[in-house]
Amino acid sequence: MFSLYKKYLKYYKKEVILGPLFKLLEAVFELIVPLIMASIIDKGINGNNSTYIFQMGGLLFLVAVVGFCSTLVCQYFASITSQGVGTKIRDDLFKHIESLDFLTLDSFGVSELLTRMNNDINQVQVSVAMLIRLVIRAPFIVIGSIVLAFIINIYVGLIFLLVGILILAFALIIMRLTIPRNKIVQKDLEKVTTITKENLSGIRVVKAFNKEEYENKRLNEATLNLENDANKVAKIAALLNPISSIIIALAILGVLKLSGNLVNEAVITQGDVTALVNYLNQILVAIFVVCNLIQIFGKAASASIRINEVFNTKNKLQYGEVKKLEVGDYLYEVNNLSFTYPKALKPSLSNISFKIKEGDFVGILGGTGSGKSTLLYLLARFYDPNSGDVYLGNRNIKEYDKTFLNREIGFVFQKAMLANLSVKANLNWKDPNLSEEELISSLKISKADFILNDEDKLDKLIYQGGKNLSGGERQRLSIARALALKPHILFLDDSLSALDFKTDYEIRNNLKNLNLTTILVTERIEQIKSADLIIVLDNGEIVGMGQHTDLLNNSKIYKEIYDSQTESEVI
Repeated sequence: MFSLYKKYLKYYKKEVILGPLFKLLEAVFELIVPLIMASIIDKGINGNNSTYIFQMGGLLFLVAVVGFCSTLVCQYFASITSQGVGTKIRDDLFKHIESLDFLTLDSFGVSELLTRMNNDINQVQVSVAMLIRLVIRAPFIVIGSIVLAFIINIYVGLIFLLVGILILAFALIIMRLTIPRNKIVQKDLEKVTTITKENLSGIRVVKAFNKEEYENKRLNEATLNLENDANKVAKIAALLNPISSIIIALAILGVLKLSGNLVNEAVITQGDVTALVNYLNQILVAIFVVCNLIQIFGKAASASIRINEVFNTKNKLQYGEVKKLEVGDYLYEVNNLSFTYPKALKPSLSNISFKIKEGDFVGILGGTGSGKSTLLYLLARFYDPNSGDVYLGNRNIKEYDKTFLNREIGFVFQKAMLANLSVKANLNWKDPNLSEEELISSLKISKADFILNDEDKLDKLIYQGGKNLSGGERQRLSIARALALKPHILFLDDSLSALDFKTDYEIRNNLKNLNLTTILVTERIEQIKSADLIIVLDNGEIVGMGQHTDLLNNSKIYKEIYDSQTESEVI
């Protein structure tokens, strides 16, 4: 928590200094009030001096107004600082997450990152506001009350000091008990977020399989766990209020008993007794504030640990500095490549070796879970293999600069993802300087020029995830986006699956005319019959490699897939 404060509060030095100072000023006035009241009792009421009472009453009003104005100024500075710090942390965390590679992101989860981006940062943001508004004020009230009690009478001051020590001890114990439990609450919240996200994104599937009752039960169990763990923390934190009240009540009895004797002995006045009781009540109110602060800072401490975990996470992939592609006999050479996802029970790919020439159209075929998409991820260097090497041109792919590599490779994922922006903004996502002619050209190649028939043309707004487009339209726009930068290599991860046969054929034909090295993952043999190279995968291993005719004669699995698809077409 302190590391985040140190890093981000430096942008708000003025507010961090002035805010507490104004709150301190308000606390000073609050401590003066009992002294004025004591003076009114001793000199005004006991002396039957109405003029003095009105004068001191006017002073009380002035103190209240100035204290109120000081509080408003402090609140203003606290709001600016807390909102600003929250914004900066959120921006930096988002940028850091965006910079992480796939393997690093896999160590977190989407729901976990969402919770850290929103709830955890909100906790830190609230703690910053409390830091400026109350962290200095509450201790100052307690310490000021004890000091003034000592000034009035040393023996009464000792009672105040004992009260402060006891309450501080209980506060530290409760803080120590609540901080680790707040981490558990955050984990429970992540689980609730995960289930909610899954249901919202897959609500059609849930309804189609009539699983509403099951999902409701699953969410209820998660929210019940969250409720139980949150209640445990709340019950522990709530102990401080009654304990503090009991201590203060006993202290008031002690002060009244001792003060009564001191008044009889004319050591202190009746006004002093009133002031002492008021100071004890002020301590009680301050302790209630401290109780809330303990909960707030306990949550913020747990949240800051989780935020720093993301900040401290470094990329597992290290890139080189090469920014030029030199192609020899082959564009790609893959040697004995093997890869296993973290925590996976078995390898996704094993002993993969092949070569691809520049300008080739390559098809990768296999059943679900055979490793097709994973192979593309390794060729695009979203991951590094556990063993083996991938050569792009004459160099190991690890030697290339990240930005250069991303520009040379156009990637269209299996699930077409489009942002809630205009068509133009979606297409020139990588490079906002692309001309309209270049964008239209990529639309025509990908057969996504249906957009040009819309009255808004390139300014047409795409809904989140492309929900105002059909599946085929989303895929064609995604291909256009990848082509807009004129990449050297194009990866299509089953990105033609939603298209009719005619559009599918026209797009593939357009890509061949570009003489662009294209690697297509598919489950449909019709799409890759004319490919220069077909790689057949099964359980993460190559079980066939060559052209269509050769594989029909030499690959049992390829022929089985071909026969099953041609039979279905006949049927």
